[in-house]
Amino acid sequence: MRIDSATLAALFLQFAVLSFFAVGGASSAVPEMHRQTVEVTHWLTERQFSELFAVARAMPGPNVMFVALLGHFIAGAPGAVVATVAMCGPTCFLAYGVSRVFERFRNARWRVAIQAGLVPVTIGLIAASALIIAQAADHDWAAFAITAATFALVYWTRFPPLVAFACAAVLGLSGLV
Repeated sequence: MRIDSATLAALFLQFAVLSFFAVGGASSAVPEMHRQTVEVTHWLTERQFSELFAVARAMPGPNVMFVALLGHFIAGAPGAVVATVAMCGPTCFLAYGVSRVFERFRNARWRVAIQAGLVPVTIGLIAASALIIAQAADHDWAAFAITAATFALVYWTRFPPLVAFACAAVLGLSGLV
């Protein structure tokens, strides 16, 4: 664990920049988080990143908890605080300003067009996040099959995602994965 001012400054800068690209929430910035923490800085391995993502998604609360978990793994408690403040702070100020403008021009055509245009962008960013996590986690055919089955179960049925989690846990505990 690297707890020095240079690491904390790098964490702050990376997550502050990422906060502006997190259209739709922190999950939409996962591909760039992966690139920065695994490929650029080498703070994490592919496996560590995917495991931290899985742990963060299993925790109750907002999806931005993943950022705190990454920061904690990289630089302890100070890293968790720095990463979370950097990810949430800049966009809170930006969202406040934009909401004031949007409220003022609530019936303007440009506002409706911008809002409608952000929907497919958000969906694309979240889909890219899912692909990055699947690539990092699926190292063999069994893991890929579990990912595909989970997607199918949740997308095409009314089963709750917890059923998929339970099935995956049973497979993991039995040693099949």
